[in-house]
Amino acid sequence: MIDARTGSTKLGLEILTAGLALGVLGDVLLRAMPWGLNVTLCALALAGTGTLLVRRHAVAPGPDASWLALTVILLGAAFMRRDAAVLAQFDVIAMIIALALGAASLQGARLAALRPLEYVRDGIIAAGGTIAGGVLLVGHDIDWREIHQQEGQGRLRHARAVGLGVLLAAPLLVVFGALFASADNVFANVVRNVFAFDLDAVASHTIQIGVWAALTAGYLRWSLVARPDALPPPATASATGIIPVGTALGLVNLLFLVFVVVQLRYFFGGAALVEDTTGLTYAEYARQGFFQLMAASGLVLPVLMGADHLVRGETAAHLTTFRRLASLLLVLLAVVMASALQRMRLYVGAFGLSEDRLYATAFMVLLFGILAWFGWTVLRGRGRPFAFGVLIQGFAVLAGLHVLNPDAFIVRTNLSRVERSFDVKYALSLRADAVPPLLEALPTLDPSSQCAIATTLLKRWPPHSGADWRTWNWSRSRARRLVTQQADALRALTCPPDHSSSE
Repeated sequence: MIDARTGSTKLGLEILTAGLALGVLGDVLLRAMPWGLNVTLCALALAGTGTLLVRRHAVAPGPDASWLALTVILLGAAFMRRDAAVLAQFDVIAMIIALALGAASLQGARLAALRPLEYVRDGIIAAGGTIAGGVLLVGHDIDWREIHQQEGQGRLRHARAVGLGVLLAAPLLVVFGALFASADNVFANVVRNVFAFDLDAVASHTIQIGVWAALTAGYLRWSLVARPDALPPPATASATGIIPVGTALGLVNLLFLVFVVVQLRYFFGGAALVEDTTGLTYAEYARQGFFQLMAASGLVLPVLMGADHLVRGETAAHLTTFRRLASLLLVLLAVVMASALQRMRLYVGAFGLSEDRLYATAFMVLLFGILAWFGWTVLRGRGRPFAFGVLIQGFAVLAGLHVLNPDAFIVRTNLSRVERSFDVKYALSLRADAVPPLLEALPTLDPSSQCAIATTLLKRWPPHSGADWRTWNWSRSRARRLVTQQADALRALTCPPDHSSSE
């Protein structure tokens, strides 16, 4: 690892140059929306730049750096493959996590050896280091006096000094020029006539280049230049004692047990018991409870992790008591989660599948795996690999969602509900991945649904839309191709002008 205190000027200059280049690339590519191929290219550029700098300066990364870099590239490629709004948000979050952990790995960390609090600590510090890294790079890591001494006293030094002055003045000129042009139309006309460019556009490009350059240079600086001072490990809390922790867990177990008994009664009693007791239909009862049960299930994990932290240092007998209480809570929680999933099944059967319901179910599946992993590791006194296992499970569930193809799965699931009406309006609110199943099912739908689908698809996916190459996406390209191929048949189904559907 290269220590910032030793004066890593050469590495600092290369990081600064790479940051500026990636800033320009980010401005050129990422301003085009919706994101697609542009994100893939930027992910490749960032991973490639980091790899090149690591090799050039013989940085010794941790064992996880390679697969984390590949993960960043695959997440970037996901924007080129799928077209689902919520899934894209999860991809962004996963990419940020992978980059934060990649920075820790480049500094030599072994992810499998980190505890959960160390993951959180390193993620927060990596974010701060990325934001402030550009300033530290220019003001601390690069020794500008060393550069001047190497250049000598000739014309090259003066030329570089002038160039540096122009570079420093450029953003000020753009910002003040844009302000003056906005304040005075005559001045704005003079500037446009003299320079023949749009000051607003120049200001926009300058800001975007500056933001992307600062973030990428800051990230590379934090990843490749050692921290000035070693970070202390998370403080280990003194043992609180088994009595307060055991009492709290015992009361929580009692509450869960009462709830489980009630749930079993409703499971065996069926719809009639629910309607007589609550006044709700079975479907309404299911819809009312799922998300509350999901939230309750999600809260159990931090409760158990906090309790485990508080009993560290206790005697073996006390630890055994804690683990038995925690295991009982996990068993009761499994029943609660089964109840939640049963409610979701009833909910979907009555009202259909939606993005919220699909992703909430995926979260429950992930949570079930995490809690099982917690019982297998932490409750057996082997908590060190717990956080790493959670990370892998999270990436696995996200990959499973990409394979599932959420928008297409939602449409096909709702179409299969033959006893219920098909919500055409909601299906058309989904994105390109929903187009193929809609076209496949079109002949089986009623005339009004055919009319709405045909009209909307022809309007949304015209054959020659002049789409920007930077936003290219396989799903959007396929949707446009399929609509174009079936354009004549779709036009025959479109709504009359006075009944046409709007998007």
